Amino acid sequence: MPRRKLTPVYIAAHIRRVLKDGGSAPHAEGVQHFFKEEIQSRGWYTGELRKVAVRFRRAIRKEAGLDFLVRVADQLFSGRVLEEKTFAVLMLETLVAEFGDAEFKLFESWLDRVTSWADHDALVHYLIAPLVVARPARTNHLFRWARSRDRWHRRAACVGLIQGTRQKMFFPEITRLSYRLLGDEDDMVQKGLGWLLRETAKADPKRTLPYLLRIQKRAPRLVLRTACETLPPASRKKVLAA
Repeated sequence: MPRRKLTPVYIAAHIRRVLKDGGSAPHAEGVQHFFKEEIQSRGWYTGELRKVAVRFRRAIRKEAGLDFLVRVADQLFSGRVLEEKTFAVLMLETLVAEFGDAEFKLFESWLDRVTSWADHDALVHYLIAPLVVARPARTNHLFRWARSRDRWHRRAACVGLIQGTRQKMFFPEITRLSYRLLGDEDDMVQKGLGWLLRETAKADPKRTLPYLLRIQKRAPRLVLRTACETLPPASRKKVLAA
């Protein structure tokens, strides 16, 4: 009997079975407390999930190559189970330096498959944001996402700059993006913007504090509270005084 040809679909199905069999039902129930949306979870802790993802990454790449590995990840990110999507990101997160425009375009398409802040932030923070740092011209995509009707694209515009701001990059882009999104009423977008500004304040407080004082009357309270979390108490008090 001939050996069955292994395909990305087949490997992804095998990984799904591993995740289903190895999860914890009690932990899966507990995961729901962190989300407003209804979440499908297998009940894995991130540390254990990463260990399994690393083993699969090494085996798949050795046997079939990087492109095949990316296609497996693409299959996994197409479902609704939290651990499947996280697993896809964990398999690829250390390989970002080897990716280019084709992978960026693929990861951008994954934004349409996002179902929660967890799979969104894993995708954007660990795959998309490093690619934006590697090629700053990709910030143009983020400004396009900021105009989207979809909350996850608008949040991605913010989270996609966090890796860069930690390296003291993109301050003009961050202020421009902030002005565009200050009126956004979606709490997921506000939290994303607050997170971005908090990381910017941590990396570059001398420029960020005056900026926060300029926008304090326009910015939602949630954005300001998050943005100034790492500032000294006196500076934080000034920002929140409005």
